[in-house]
Amino acid sequence: MNVLSVENLTKSFGDRLIFADLTFGMDHGDKMAIVAKNGSGKSTLLKCLLGKESVDQGKVVFRKDYSVAFMEQAEDLNPDLSILDAVFDADIESLRLLKEYNDALAHNDLDEIQRLTEIITNLDLWDTETKVKQILSVLKIDEFDKKVRELSGGQKKRVSLAQVLISGADFLILDEPTNHLDLDMIEWLEDHLSKTSSTLLMVTHDRYFLEVVCDHILELDDETLFKYKGNFSYYLEKKAERQEQMQSTIDKARNQFKKELDWIRRQPKARGTKQKARIDAFHETKKVASQRLDEDEMDIPVKMERLGTKIVELHKVGKSFPNRVILDKFDYHFKRKERLGIVGQNGTGKSTFLKLITGETQPDAGKIVIGETVKFGYYSQDLLETDNETKVIDVIREIAEFIPLEKGRQLSAAQLLEKFLFPRSMHYQYVYKLSGGEKRRLKLLTILMANPNFLILDEPTNDLDIFVMSVLEDYLKSFEGCLIVVSHDRYFMDKMVDHLFVFEGQGEVKDIIGNYTLYRKNKIAEQRALNAIRTESKLEKTVEKPIQKESSSGEKRKLSFKEKMELEQIEKDLETLEQDKEKFTAVLSNPESDSETLTNAGIKLKEIMDAIDTKTERWMELVD
Repeated sequence: MNVLSVENLTKSFGDRLIFADLTFGMDHGDKMAIVAKNGSGKSTLLKCLLGKESVDQGKVVFRKDYSVAFMEQAEDLNPDLSILDAVFDADIESLRLLKEYNDALAHNDLDEIQRLTEIITNLDLWDTETKVKQILSVLKIDEFDKKVRELSGGQKKRVSLAQVLISGADFLILDEPTNHLDLDMIEWLEDHLSKTSSTLLMVTHDRYFLEVVCDHILELDDETLFKYKGNFSYYLEKKAERQEQMQSTIDKARNQFKKELDWIRRQPKARGTKQKARIDAFHETKKVASQRLDEDEMDIPVKMERLGTKIVELHKVGKSFPNRVILDKFDYHFKRKERLGIVGQNGTGKSTFLKLITGETQPDAGKIVIGETVKFGYYSQDLLETDNETKVIDVIREIAEFIPLEKGRQLSAAQLLEKFLFPRSMHYQYVYKLSGGEKRRLKLLTILMANPNFLILDEPTNDLDIFVMSVLEDYLKSFEGCLIVVSHDRYFMDKMVDHLFVFEGQGEVKDIIGNYTLYRKNKIAEQRALNAIRTESKLEKTVEKPIQKESSSGEKRKLSFKEKMELEQIEKDLETLEQDKEKFTAVLSNPESDSETLTNAGIKLKEIMDAIDTKTERWMELVD
């Protein structure tokens, strides 16, 4: 069943063509991703589909009875609303109806309350508020009454994501949904979207996300759309085949072009004496032969200053904020060619740790010693600091006109820009014309060209497309200095690092050998083993016959009538709770359970386990 039809869509800004004659469709249940280089128009395309941007030509048709929810990159929330009210303030029918119902209650409008009660009951929306709170909790948003204006950018992004997920819309359109999520949240969202019955269209740079969630890939390249029916691995395979075929076509055209060029030059200048058809064919051949496939290579053999024996040493370092400990008597000595990844939930102090190393923040206790030969290159989450009226090439020239390479060679600013996927046509563009991702790429370039030997990358994958990430990975593979990476991109972490600092909160930092995937597998296995031990221990406590305690006179104290009644009731309650525990444990173990069912079952099981603990303790007191 077709639910979206796009025909001959064309969009330009002034004299810049964004895309032309795009045609594609989506069926119910499709999970499709759009991939393209930064600045190619991915976000613009999503807005054009929803009518938020005008188009030059073409048409977009959604199925009439289909509801659509859209999460933009830049959240648009009312700053005066509470978090819960902001979620219900979305232009989504289910949330709108509940908001109207709450307003009617506030104004004691009985007729409106009756009308909305009937509608909400028919649509089965009464548990929506509970679902909202559950999803917000998973996304680490717990203070539901807090005002939107008090939230960080990442928190606002997560509130916007919750709006869309809770909407129950038939069609979800998501622009970079994994930005500002920690690894646990990303894995939860991955599972949630994999199991949803909604049709999904999204833009994301998370390659594992593309691999697991998507079954269709659209690549927007050179104003043209290429369609692939499969996940990210399939897309990479078929794209390589397409490029190989294209390169073969270009090579043949170049050979033909040389022959035809010789023919053109040997003919008399008078056009009438030449074969018009052959001349037209010559120009077509020239057009094909002039193409150059962008191989996304970043071979930059920059001459790096050698690191000495002393690099960075942390001695009994302590750092804390009110109600939050970052480091507590932390010791570590960095070694040459160290490749460290840092993971942990938001707020555990990952970025603070980086600022301590670079000297932007001072420790509360202990000391940090920096070697004399260390030259930091720190890519932070802050935006590029430069005048928007500056030209792209001048941003580079402000650092250096030429960059020294190995063996005495040099690389000009223009050559470096091209290697970093800025074509000549962009060198003299003003910075304000760049997309967010292009500005990030330019900032990263200014850091790398300064020739650091200790490179720190804090969330480098945010706003960088998968093509830039691929060439950055190629560059970092040959980087001879120390590398620290903080990233929620599991694919990038797996390729770049050989051990992890896991920030677990309140000053606890674990040093784990291996990449993120290995760490995650071990963590899941440990959690399962721990859960099994806890379950077994609680069962033993429940069935174990306690040793009777005697009074000081050597006689056992008898229970009062009220206590006997309480003991009998507790034993009945424990039997019921054990049955409920088995039921919800079975739900959690069922691979066919959807994410909503799993979430509800997890919450209920925790309540049951807490009740079993409480009642078991009281039971033991009474029988003693």
